[in-house]
Amino acid sequence: MSNETVVLRRYHDEMSARLDAMVLEANGIPARVMADTGGGMIPSMAIVFPVRLLVRADDATLARELLDTPADGVIEENEIEDDDAD
Repeated sequence: MSNETVVLRRYHDEMSARLDAMVLEANGIPARVMADTGGGMIPSMAIVFPVRLLVRADDATLARELLDTPADGVIEENEIEDDDAD
């Protein structure tokens, strides 16, 4: 198992990155959030220096799959449109 970390995603706000990190950690994947926002005092800095979500390189594929898969019971926007068309 490698100790190498990779940037899984970049965000324009720290809260979204932290929520995704919590989802990964709840599924057994260690994750770190790196932000250059002056300790949260200048959140707008994330526009210039995106917040980064890091995971181990070995976990990257599974992490992407977890974050890209909608939760059970979540209706996607296009599914709502399809139901209205009936």
